[in-house]
Amino acid sequence: MGERLDRMEQFGLEVILNRRNGVRASVLRGFLVGLSGLFRGVVHSRLSLFRNRVKTDYHLGAMVISVGNITVGGTGKTPVVEMLARRLHQEGRRVAILSRGYKSKKIKKKKRWFRRLRGIQPDPPRIVSDGTSVLLDSITAGDEPYMLAKNLPGVAVIVDRDRVHAGRHAVRELGADTLILDDGLQYLRLRRRMDVILVDQQSPFGNEHLLPRGTLREPPRSLRRASHIFLTKCDGQPNDGIIARIRKHNRTAPILECTHRPVYLQNVFDPADRQPLALLDGKKVSTISGIAVPESFESILERLGATLVNRRRFTDHHRYTEDEIDEAILRADDKLAHYVVTTEKDAVRFPWFEKTLLPVYYLRVEIGILEGAETLEDCIQRVCHPQGAPPPMKFP
Repeated sequence: MGERLDRMEQFGLEVILNRRNGVRASVLRGFLVGLSGLFRGVVHSRLSLFRNRVKTDYHLGAMVISVGNITVGGTGKTPVVEMLARRLHQEGRRVAILSRGYKSKKIKKKKRWFRRLRGIQPDPPRIVSDGTSVLLDSITAGDEPYMLAKNLPGVAVIVDRDRVHAGRHAVRELGADTLILDDGLQYLRLRRRMDVILVDQQSPFGNEHLLPRGTLREPPRSLRRASHIFLTKCDGQPNDGIIARIRKHNRTAPILECTHRPVYLQNVFDPADRQPLALLDGKKVSTISGIAVPESFESILERLGATLVNRRRFTDHHRYTEDEIDEAILRADDKLAHYVVTTEKDAVRFPWFEKTLLPVYYLRVEIGILEGAETLEDCIQRVCHPQGAPPPMKFP
């Protein structure tokens, strides 16, 4: 059943991205266009409710920084969240990351409304890390929160769909004074000091259509809510055209040009085996990935000198079975690959193997600032030494 759903999801994605032709694809695209019109109305209505204070946002007495995007997936959000959290922690802030834990295994709880009716306090959120120890696995936490918790000692990571509830817990129970709202642009219930919006340089506005026909969560004019804009996956070439489009919607927010910088290769099943990037130069490599934009990951490997002899792609956030990993490694061996390489986010979803036919590495990637490093440092300092009350949120 799971494999069938994966195939259906993959087909739908290929239709949305115009990679599928034929009668079925055309009919589905036409149907999705109609649904996109309805979705646009829902988005505008929701923004209007918050803008006119019909629905209220909550201030928790802590600095809140939202990191999000106007498109679905693939902008490189997790490395940006990690970089900001690490930098703020280094400056002495008590940081907690709030995540909804997308595709994590939910723990059975009684409904919050039922508990409130009975006068019972709601269950606490899932604490992936309390800043000292990682307390949950990737299945219960979700791959991205688990990865953040593993890479950020000293930073708390909390998972809950109700991030107001999660934020209150972080402030009251864990002593957090800075909350990073992961994937937070559309989460309007929590008042923020800063809205960091990521724009993918390779596909800034997706295919220009709103969900479900396209990959836009909100129209591009929602960029006007940004206090800072990170243009991700840049390659050092001029971005004047994209920046001009961004400036049509937001004339004042600083734009930081970033790149996904590969750092090293880490063996998925052997913590002691860490290799330099030069290991890939001139080698045959097979890839396994279940991310939104696998082309970006694969192009990094090619730039490092690897020849990709097999590319095994799964749907985003796919949780791997032993058979799938076995099959991928056997295919790589058949293609005479030297190594199997995956992403760090995928690696936390791999089952454990004591021994594999070929070495399996994940590529460690961090955010590098190409333009705007001074702006970023100024942003960090203003967060660490705030003055005045949070500015009101702006809406399109």
